[in-house]
Parts: sequence; C-alpha cells; structure tokens
Amino acid sequence: MTDIISESAFMIIARRLLTVRAGGKDIPVAVELHAPEQRADVEWRCNYTINWPDEKAERWGTGVDAVQALQIAMTMIGAALYASDHHREGRLFWERPGNGYGFPVGNNIRDLLVGDDKKYL
Repeated sequence: MTDIISESAFMIIARRLLTVRAGGKDIPVAVELHAPEQRADVEWRCNYTINWPDEKAERWGTGVDAVQALQIAMTMIGAALYASDHHREGRLFWERPGNGYGFPVGNNIRDLLVGDDKKYL
C-alpha cells in the first residue's frame, strides 16, 4: 500500500521552549510537535523534534488515528526529557528549575516526575 502524506506533514502545530543551564549559560531547547499525518489506511504518524544543545532528535509516534499518534508522540517527548542526562543532572527546566516540563509520561517512569508534573500529570 502506498503511503499517504498530507500537506501538513511538516507543519509545526506546537512549540515549547525549555532551557538547559550549562557553564553558567542558559541554552534554549525547542521541542516542536508536528501535525499528525496519515501514512496508510490504518496508520497515522506525528513527528516531533527536540533541539538539544548537542544534537537534534527527530522522532515520531504512530497510532490508528491522529489523536492517538499525537498522544503517543507527547508521551515519547516526556520520556525523552525525563530520561535525558540534562534532567538527571538537574540542568533542564521549563519556566523554573525543578517544576517539570508539562509532557505526560508512561506509567513505568512516573517515579521520575518532579514539581507540577508529579502533582498534576
């Protein structure tokens, strides 16, 4: 079956700016979420990018519809942020240090949540 790619395949629908504090400098880390795209009759894909200071991570979540693909992509973003060395070292933040990043995570890493994420997600 041929992949179906919509016009919105590379359209950024949401962007969150996080910060990594390193060497006394604040370095912006943009997290970009793209519009879900239909790839086949029963598969949707939602691309996302995390622009780390040392690399650009481009990944995606897939689902049976656009909503599921979006949900999975957001959960994967949360997992990537909480599993990062930047988080482990306490150098990554959004709005203020120790308050979380505002992205959901899977049940298997909920123990890593901090701040408002721990309280509300």
